[in-house]
Amino acid sequence: MKKIKLNYLTIIILAAFLISGCAGLTKMKDNSGTVSYEVKPNPLVEKAGTVNVTGDVKFPEKYFNKKAVVVATPVLKYEGGQVEFPTTTLQGEKVEANNKVIPYAGGGYSFTGSVPYKPELMKSELVVNYSARIKEGDPVEFGSAKVADGVIATSTLVKVDPQAVGMSDNFKRIIPESYTADIHYVINKADVRNSELKSEDVKALEQKVLDAKADSTRQFKGAKISAYASPDGAVELNTKLSENREKSAEKYFKKALKDKKITEAEAEGFLSMMTTPEDWDGFKALMEKSSIQDKELILRVLSMYSDPVVREKEIKNISSAYKEIADEVLPQLRRSVMSVDVDVIGKSDEELLKLGLTDPKALNLEEILYAATLTGNLNEKAAIYKAATENFPQCVRAANNLGQVQLQQGKVAEAKASLQKAKALNDNAVVKANLGAVALAEGDLKTAEDLLTSAMSAGDAPSYNLGIIKIKQGDYAAAVNYFGNKPSFNAALAQLLNGNNEKAIATLNSLGDVKDGWVYYLKAVANARGGVADGVVNNLRQAVSLDASVKAYAAKDAEFLKFAENEAFKALLQ
Repeated sequence: MKKIKLNYLTIIILAAFLISGCAGLTKMKDNSGTVSYEVKPNPLVEKAGTVNVTGDVKFPEKYFNKKAVVVATPVLKYEGGQVEFPTTTLQGEKVEANNKVIPYAGGGYSFTGSVPYKPELMKSELVVNYSARIKEGDPVEFGSAKVADGVIATSTLVKVDPQAVGMSDNFKRIIPESYTADIHYVINKADVRNSELKSEDVKALEQKVLDAKADSTRQFKGAKISAYASPDGAVELNTKLSENREKSAEKYFKKALKDKKITEAEAEGFLSMMTTPEDWDGFKALMEKSSIQDKELILRVLSMYSDPVVREKEIKNISSAYKEIADEVLPQLRRSVMSVDVDVIGKSDEELLKLGLTDPKALNLEEILYAATLTGNLNEKAAIYKAATENFPQCVRAANNLGQVQLQQGKVAEAKASLQKAKALNDNAVVKANLGAVALAEGDLKTAEDLLTSAMSAGDAPSYNLGIIKIKQGDYAAAVNYFGNKPSFNAALAQLLNGNNEKAIATLNSLGDVKDGWVYYLKAVANARGGVADGVVNNLRQAVSLDASVKAYAAKDAEFLKFAENEAFKALLQ
């Protein structure tokens, strides 16, 4: 094996080379304070679950060793750990490689990167770590240069409180009923015949009046007699006929009500009267229903003439049809129509709620759906709607509303199951909107957005829920549009994130004296962005008084870095 001998001159030259290389790196390390940094944003900002950074680094003249290779790594350090952004390798102008060259005369580089956000990053600092070497020599660690403070995570304050849409009931406590019967007259006569009083509809009217009197849920509201004459004959005669028919019907009707002891009928104004000397409207209606051959021609005649005398004359000229009219139509128009109006009074709210909770089978569909609206207790609402789905399994409203309440209870899986049943019954916009709300609660933003966008006709809830999604996606302008002018915490948050501090404060103020510490916390953040120290301290004090957890959160929130030395601010967080 051949031995290599080094003479003293070679050793001295090599040592000098090594010493000069290390000395060059040491000089760079010692002068690292002359390197300048500009980081945007500073503090860093969380957006859509990500922390992005852009930085520009400037090296002064004669700083960067011509033979040095430097690895720069931005690192976000937090208590208990750190996350690294992508590294950048730099080289002096005499290094033969393909890295970013930094001239000896001075130069710089830019770095960008992103890391997933996690809450620990709120209280952190961004540093740039440097490691340098000369050719293949051992690397020299330059240490860290702090370039930014903390991560603003205000968008994570969004309240994921998806709104669901209920379907309304058709419950009416008072349902009007009307019982009607006709008395028919012989042509040119006004006397009430006994045969008419024995007719089926008159007897039915009398029985219904008796039944109503015996039913405590029914109340008599009034009665009416409308007397008519057919449109054949002279107007003067028909006028007198209709008036006389009114009187004869009134005589019978009052006696019948008195015999049945309907005391309400004695009240002034209970019975109203009306006469129609020539019932052209009734004539037209009967003609339209008839099978008379020339009825279309006759109806055209009716529409052409407004004078009843001319109308009658023209119709009589159609001799082929007149006999049928006289036999089939006109006798039905010689009548008095008697009607009794009754209100059916439903169960009271107290009765409905009690039955909804204890005996839901005693209620019809509309009653049980309405009963659920009479309590603010979510457990009671859910119980009543669940009973409604069992008693009326084909009712989409019952299944949908049960899902709505279950979502309000935070029972997302149960809500989803109920809404899937509703979808099977009727896949309408409301059900789609509520399934979108469930997807939002589950964190499935893509499905939620698709469903909600297709269900905008369901009301305000889809827009509100889409506003939440847009905040989480980092599209703050779209979120503002979705929230619209309806004030809410999330609407104010969107306005703040979109750069409108004053609008955000106005929205929060419009919420009134709410007992929510985070409302006042967001006011404090808005004031911090506007540089209003008193607004920061006063609102933060109110927030802490309502929610003690706010204090610890504020202590690490980079929104308040500018107020770290404010005595009132420091005292508040102690």
